[in-house]
Amino acid sequence: MNRVEKVIEIEQIIKSKLRVQKHGEVFTPKNIVKKMLDVEEVNNACNELESTFLEPAAGEGAFLKEIISRKLKMIEEKYNDDLIMYENYSLFALSTIYGIELLEDNAQACSLNIFQIYYEFYNKVASKYNEKVKRKVLDSAKLIISVNIAQGDFLTQKSPNGQAIVFSEWKCVNRKKSKIRVIRTEFTLDEISNHIKKTDGEMVSGLKKNNEQIDIFELLEPVEEVKADISEFKFIEVNITDVYKEEMEIYD
Repeated sequence: MNRVEKVIEIEQIIKSKLRVQKHGEVFTPKNIVKKMLDVEEVNNACNELESTFLEPAAGEGAFLKEIISRKLKMIEEKYNDDLIMYENYSLFALSTIYGIELLEDNAQACSLNIFQIYYEFYNKVASKYNEKVKRKVLDSAKLIISVNIAQGDFLTQKSPNGQAIVFSEWKCVNRKKSKIRVIRTEFTLDEISNHIKKTDGEMVSGLKKNNEQIDIFELLEPVEEVKADISEFKFIEVNITDVYKEEMEIYD
């Protein structure tokens, strides 16, 4: 008789006993993640374009990876009349997920994992149209991920350098059949918690433009630091495929 060997993949849920003891780090198994997201209300939200998610202890992105996968599957089914439509709506879906992670290596892995999922979905759809992925779309995806995934402590609401954790709202201001225009507005986590209203395009003042909030992609392509007083500027309305430019104007 031929012996059939069954290989069982053992999922890693801890990196080391020391990390468990020091940080309480234990990763949620994939099957548990899926069961939790299969709850009707949550799964329905995963299939809504504008529903937003914040994971306060993101780890390497177990929940966020599954959420963005579900959202991108929905985009592929509903907003795929042409590649331009997919690019716009998939980027907007990407802009609706946020994460905070205490440990730097996990935050970096989370950002890269989410980008990898986005790239694989995008590349598959582009191939269907016999086209190649566009650099500006990928750059916009990187920018969105880099500002939506923060390294810091959710309890203290601070980044490693002691400054406030800052997120960006990507507000849809003009949605046509195939194109979406957005305006980016910055909020600290405290402002979000207290439902503070801000002027569209407003930036968080008193912080350096490039602080220690995680930006794994900056390691690959450094961005020139903005040296001017950030309080003098605001973001302007742009096509979502152009958010990588971080276009601003001076307040009137």
